[in-house]
Amino acid sequence: VQLQASGGGLVQAGGSLRLSCAASARAFSRSVMGWFRQAPGQEREFVAAITGPYTRYSDSVKGRFTISRDNAENTVYLQMNSLKPEDSAVYYCAAGMLYSIKENDYRSWGRGTLVTVSS
Repeated sequence: VQLQASGGGLVQAGGSLRLSCAASARAFSRSVMGWFRQAPGQEREFVAAITGPYTRYSDSVKGRFTISRDNAENTVYLQMNSLKPEDSAVYYCAAGMLYSIKENDYRSWGRGTLVTVSS
């Protein structure tokens, strides 16, 4: 599965952004889709994942971010509300077969999109 993330940008604290990740391959609908992020000098961390009707989130974004997918469009979204400066990072979408928070369980990765939240 080839992935391309988009939608990043500069936003003020408290604002919103929606990230998109377009996937190529008919296997998209059967894949677990995840979002991860990596801030400068930090390790990449799990943000959210979706499989079928099920979603899971990291504690740091729960209640503020929403992951969704459109299988007809082969696209997964990450709606980010009430953004904080600590949400600033490069955001990556990923595809895998395990409903996991571990990046090693995801086999395909997009190039990432930068989100910067100013205070």
